[in-house]
Amino acid sequence: MSVNKAILLGNVGADPVVRNPVKGQTITTFPLATNEQQPNGMQLTEWHRIVCNGPAAEYAERYIRKGTKLYIEGRLRTRSYTDRLKIERKITEIYVDNIEILGRENA
Repeated sequence: MSVNKAILLGNVGADPVVRNPVKGQTITTFPLATNEQQPNGMQLTEWHRIVCNGPAAEYAERYIRKGTKLYIEGRLRTRSYTDRLKIERKITEIYVDNIEILGRENA
C-alpha cells in the first residue's frame, strides 16, 4: 500500500493561468503560498505550483484570484522539462483532487 496526498492551506500568489492544450480540456495553474513559523520567530514562506484539471480547472478559472485563501487536497507529481537554455529542470506540482475557497484578501 502507498499514499500520495498533499493538504495545503494558503494564499494564491497570482491570478490563475488557463490553458486548453486539447479541445475540450482545460488546465489551470497558479502559485500558492504557505507560511510556517520558525522557532526563532521568523516566518518561512513556501511556494507551491497548483495544477487543476477538468471541473476543478473551470472552478479555479471562474472564482480564484490573487489573494484568495484556499484549502487544497491533491497529489504530488514531479516532472522534467528542458528550459530555453537547454538545461534539464525538475518541478514538483500539486494536482488538485479537492479545492475550497476559505476567503479573499480584500473581503
